[in-house]
Order: sequence, then C-alpha cells, then structure tokens
Amino acid sequence: MSKPSTLSGAVVTVFGGGGFIGNYVVQALLARGARVRVASRKPETSWPLKPLANLGQLQFARCDITRPEHITKALTGTDYAVNLVGAFAGDLNHLMGEAPGQIAAQAAANGVRGFVHVSAIGADESSPTAYAKGKGLGERLVMEGFENTTVLRPSIVFGKDDNFLNMFGGLIEMAPVLPVFGSDAKLQPVFVDDVAEAVAVALEDPATHGGKTFELGGPEVLTMMDINTRIAAAAGRDPKFMAMPDALSGLFAALPLTPMSRDQWALLKAGSVVADDANTLADLGIGARPLSLFLGKWMTRYRKFGRFGLANERNKRRVSNS
Repeated sequence: MSKPSTLSGAVVTVFGGGGFIGNYVVQALLARGARVRVASRKPETSWPLKPLANLGQLQFARCDITRPEHITKALTGTDYAVNLVGAFAGDLNHLMGEAPGQIAAQAAANGVRGFVHVSAIGADESSPTAYAKGKGLGERLVMEGFENTTVLRPSIVFGKDDNFLNMFGGLIEMAPVLPVFGSDAKLQPVFVDDVAEAVAVALEDPATHGGKTFELGGPEVLTMMDINTRIAAAAGRDPKFMAMPDALSGLFAALPLTPMSRDQWALLKAGSVVADDANTLADLGIGARPLSLFLGKWMTRYRKFGRFGLANERNKRRVSNS
C-alpha cells in the first residue's frame, strides 16, 4: 500500500485553477486526497471536475488576483497555495508580477505551509518582452514574499485539450499550404500531466523543494518545423510547409488583429529549452513523457475520415502494392 500523501485532508488553494494547466493540477491534488479550492475569475470552467471529487473535497472561489481583498478571502483557512495565473495581454507586470507577490506575502502572513509559483522558461525581469518581464518580476516578488516558494518554469505545455497542438492540427486540416513562423526555433514541449505532477510533488515536500527553481521540459528538443511535421503525419495529412523568413515573420507579428503578437514572436524566436544546469522534472522524481506518445491518438480528430482514416490509408497502400 502506498504511503498517504502529506496533502491528504489539507486545503490547497489554486489561483488560476480554472485554466488549461489548472484543471490537471486540481486532478493531481484531488488524487492525493487534498481539499482543493479553485480561485479563478471564472471558476465555473472547473465545474466538470466535480464528479472526480468526494463530497466537500472541491470548492470554488471567484477571485481576481489584482484585488488584494479577493486574495485574502481565497487564502482563508488555506494550508498550501499554488499560483498558475498567466496571460499575454493586459498589465502583465501587475497580473504576473505584483499580484503573485501579494499572494505570496499574504500566504506567508497566514501561515501557509507551502507555495508553488508556475512561471515560464525565459522569465527575465530585464527582458524587452512584456510577458517574460512580468514573469521575471513575479519570480522575484514571490520569493521575497514567501522565501520557501518553489518556482516551476515549464516550456510549451501540451495536452489533448491544449491551444497549441489543436491550433496547428486545425490549420493543417484546412490548408494544403502552411507558413511556419520561427521554423528553426527550439522548444522542449512538456506534457501537462507531468507539470501537474510537479506541482503536487513540490507541495508535498516544501522542506526539500522550497526555495528552488525547476525548469520543466519533455525528453525531446524539437523545432517548430519538427512539431508541424509530426502533427501532420499523425493526422494523416501531407501539406506543404513554408519556412517564413524572420523579417517577414516579425512584420506579420507587428500587424494588428493577427494571431501572433510581437511579444509572442520574440518569445518563439528565443526558443524554450531547459538550461543545462537547471533542476528538472527528474529532480522531482518525475519521468518526462514525449509528445510522440500521444500524437497518434490526439490527432485522430483531424484525419480526413476520423478514427477510420488510418485504416483507409493502410488499405490504399495494400492495393497500390499488390
């Protein structure tokens, strides 16, 4: 029989728990017997998780972390806290810097036993991009407010319901020719369940993991062209990919109403790879799972004939080879 988790019965408040990563973090905590409070501007996005919780194990708090009084209410009676809030638009210094610092300071004042702050690879307070600057500011302020904070810096996070793989899958499904921006940019995609596990493991043992920063990446470093090619193959599609020159990509990102902002282009071009000397998933006892383990199943929806597409393609090859 496995050893009971130190989180069993404890109240864990997850700020930003209604988002993509948040839903997986909540599940990892529920599985350990924690009583989870989802603190989010739209907590109803996590209501589908209700069947996974025992009676009274899952709570919801409507919370805007830019309002200190909301943070105070959300932290009432909390044993452990997690901050997952992130964005690409708005006052990012406030949302991802000052507000997380306020969460950390209030958590420390309220006797919270452990705090995990999810940042991003490339976070840098001196960065010219608002996103990386806001994340960097947040890292400094949470450490100042709660010195035993565990900071997790994931690369691009993927999952079956993400906005990354599914965006490219949808584009590949529709278009026979596709531009690839930052085709040589190097990324280290990390599975969302592995990120959620990292959050839970760090919370379970703040004495060991607190005060440290971990960079979370998968077992493979891939370029944007690699990723697009793999998605197309898994979807049974054969589009023509066109690597776009950096100058043209930068011009595109500068235009209004495009799906990629200047900051997003700058971050993509810089890449997102775990540093050689960083603490990693392995240091948390977690084996990173590769993108290739899941793509075949997840990209079925983008096949020409859905789940029957692969069988049809195999039959065509058999006929052509006979």
